[in-house]
Amino acid sequence: MENGQVILAVLMGAFLVAVAGALTRLDQWDPSPTTGGAGVGDEASHGHREKPSGILRWLTTVDHKDIGMLYGTYAVVAFAWGGIAVMLMRLELSFPGETIIGASTYNALLTSHGITMLFLFGTPVISAFANYFIPLLIDADDMAFPRINAIAFWLLPPAALLVWGGFFLAPFMDTVAGAQTSWTMYPPLSASSTAMGTPAGPNGVINAGADLMMLGLHLSGISATMGAINFIATIFTERGEDVGWHNLDILSWTILTQSALILFAFPLLGSALLMLLADRNFGTMFFEVGGGGPILWQHLFWFFGHPEVYILVLPPMGIISYVLPRFAGRKLFGFKFVVYSTLAIGVLSFGVWAHHMFASGMDPRLEAAFMAVTLSIAIPSAVKTFNWITTLWQGSIKLTAPMLFCIGFISNFIIGGVTGVFLAAIPVNQTLHETYYVVGHFHYIVMGAIGFSVFVGLYYWFPLYTGRMYQQALAKWHFWLSMVGTNVVFFAMILLGYGGMPRKYANYEFPIGPTNLFTDLHQIATFGAIILFVGQLIFLWNFVVSWLEGPRVTDDDPWDLAEHGMKGREWDWFGENKLLPMTDGGEDDDADVATDGGQPVNAADDADE
Repeated sequence: MENGQVILAVLMGAFLVAVAGALTRLDQWDPSPTTGGAGVGDEASHGHREKPSGILRWLTTVDHKDIGMLYGTYAVVAFAWGGIAVMLMRLELSFPGETIIGASTYNALLTSHGITMLFLFGTPVISAFANYFIPLLIDADDMAFPRINAIAFWLLPPAALLVWGGFFLAPFMDTVAGAQTSWTMYPPLSASSTAMGTPAGPNGVINAGADLMMLGLHLSGISATMGAINFIATIFTERGEDVGWHNLDILSWTILTQSALILFAFPLLGSALLMLLADRNFGTMFFEVGGGGPILWQHLFWFFGHPEVYILVLPPMGIISYVLPRFAGRKLFGFKFVVYSTLAIGVLSFGVWAHHMFASGMDPRLEAAFMAVTLSIAIPSAVKTFNWITTLWQGSIKLTAPMLFCIGFISNFIIGGVTGVFLAAIPVNQTLHETYYVVGHFHYIVMGAIGFSVFVGLYYWFPLYTGRMYQQALAKWHFWLSMVGTNVVFFAMILLGYGGMPRKYANYEFPIGPTNLFTDLHQIATFGAIILFVGQLIFLWNFVVSWLEGPRVTDDDPWDLAEHGMKGREWDWFGENKLLPMTDGGEDDDADVATDGGQPVNAADDADE
């Protein structure tokens, strides 16, 4: 089996080297144009040429807008995978004992859900917005390195196949199963994880599915690092003449800060993963008790892992800070302080990692230091929250779907943040460590805040990247179902944690403890998850049908932002580059056009303006 693991690792390495070699030979790989101008290293100095049609366009494009769409499509697929996995887990937890799936399958779904949502959905969906809109907002022709931008995306599909590879290969190979290490991959479990749930599992055979998952995770980190370098270079060097640091938009500031965090955090995760793979396959002792020790992994992982939380949440904060003022009818209150708080979070995020390790037996003096920094990082987050609330104060508020999700973001972020402040206190942390309280707190941030911000961006810019408008009523149904479902499921988890229910358990039929209370709260949480799931089905229906058949937008100000002076640079681009070609021939007539948030209007009226 060890020889097989070595052969597999060598083959995967050879495959990646071959892919890299093939890409370097495509010197003229430039099928899609930018709008001219010179880029760093002449990467963006392309002339206009017609894009190829069909699938070839998407396989060869280096246009930042197309790559943003590819990232978005990929993120939706990953979100669906992670969502289905968690629904199976929640249905299993509705009753004590094994009811639908066994413990091995539950552990594999738990691992896949965490890895997928954080690395295959969270980071790529942010890259989708950043790729599409950052060049538009800073008046750049394209990304600084368009080809590297494309390569960064195309590393992600094989990464997903590797992460999910254990599930795909399990029906055909007795020694492979989905990785069952949890997303944190703590040794010694991860260093010797077997293919439990397979015929070879009881014999202690090392699970190759876990190795595939770690390789896929490493590949996704390489992709994120390449993208981060590109965003930094683009924002520093590709800004238009009238875009300086003094008037750089808040979304670009958060993407810039996030990219800097990625540069410092992701390479460390990659190094730790390679050491863990070496322990599993080559007999090294980086994380063995007689070598570096399992605690070394925790330090390395969480030095990446807690900046990762801010890698995921800073750009969503930027989306909220950018969109919310549009529907409040006034500029963002305290813009400079929002920027400073973003930079402060970026710096402080590297000094809080050990609050995940308060129960690991660290020196209490060190724990106190990390507690202090963890409490202090709540201050810049609170600055943002109060700035958002103050922006709403006495504003001319329009309760569109993007605005509803902005308000939902703030509400959920406050709950997630306050519950996190409690976890920063050492005595409380040691009491609630590894309980469902942690799960509830974390998911209030990840789904209740980050997820909501994704919907803010999708709804706000929907007319721009589709040329159509969605059904506002369905979008609002999506919001209310998501808001109710989020709070039902995750607040029930907070209560489960207070009751002492440990996380990551497939079965809670304990001989002692409040099993009946656990059952009731798990059933409430499952009911909330079903509400949340139905909301996402409505979103998917509305999103796809509106993209294909929604009323066309004929106004470059579909949200009526100009009346308060809040129209952004991207809408000017929309009017100049996408709107005019669609309406130039005068063929789109009476009823099939929409402005003003999706209300159909007559095209002739729009022409009169």
